[in-house]
Amino acid sequence: MSASHTGSVEHMLRQVTPGRYDAYEALLRALATPSAGQIWMLLWHGQAGSPDAQYGNMEVDGFQYAPCVTSAQELSASGWMRSYEVVDGLDVARTLYPDHYGLWLNPHSPGGGVGIPWLDLRRIATGLDRQPAGPLRLTEPGVEIPQFYALLAQNAHRTPALRSLRRVWVQPALGAPYLAIGLDVYDTSPAAVDSVRAMMQGSLGAVPEGLPVSTVAMTDDYDPVVMWLRANARPFYDREAHAAPPQPQLQASPPSQAPAAGYGYPPVHGSY
Repeated sequence: MSASHTGSVEHMLRQVTPGRYDAYEALLRALATPSAGQIWMLLWHGQAGSPDAQYGNMEVDGFQYAPCVTSAQELSASGWMRSYEVVDGLDVARTLYPDHYGLWLNPHSPGGGVGIPWLDLRRIATGLDRQPAGPLRLTEPGVEIPQFYALLAQNAHRTPALRSLRRVWVQPALGAPYLAIGLDVYDTSPAAVDSVRAMMQGSLGAVPEGLPVSTVAMTDDYDPVVMWLRANARPFYDREAHAAPPQPQLQASPPSQAPAAGYGYPPVHGSY
């Protein structure tokens, strides 16, 4: 078997079974590789390359996907009678994820094929190693590090570009868990970004050795960690609340202990 065939989308797809996140990640890597990631996109309207070309659409568990097949042989087996276009998975990922569309591979196959949620298409489009592997388990941090939080809040107060800070414990499907700090800023100019980066660097000395810490920008509308923080986490530092006179507070319900619905990670297998 040739190396190129071994790393192809079609070959990797055969390895994916429920719970095999390592095989699923290998499939994502194949889709992200221009030499191995070609797929046959099914067109509902128009012809390949025409301005009116439109991908097909299917809905699974309330999420939208564009169907495709992984080879000319699978195209024939699918019985698709309309047009299609052969494209790189990386290009398709860049096209689909901003509209919250996923990609469904070989929906005609026994078992219904495999769905790639839009959040994973975003990982393909922006770099798989830059985002944690989903599905993510997101919870309130259980680690007790009051010195770090106190120093971070103190340094944040001295950083005018920063509005607030939030926190979440992130458990990826693959890889070590880590603490994520959500950064909400007033200003995204290079100088402001540098000041916030320096603030974080100046606070990390209070982090216990061996505890991974990452940051996310609260302006990122496509990040699942940011989505969870907005919905479930109150700021542990808030410049505007700090400056305002104290107000009576109603008791809020505790944050959710699992990812909120709608993160874009339905079961790996589905039906056509």
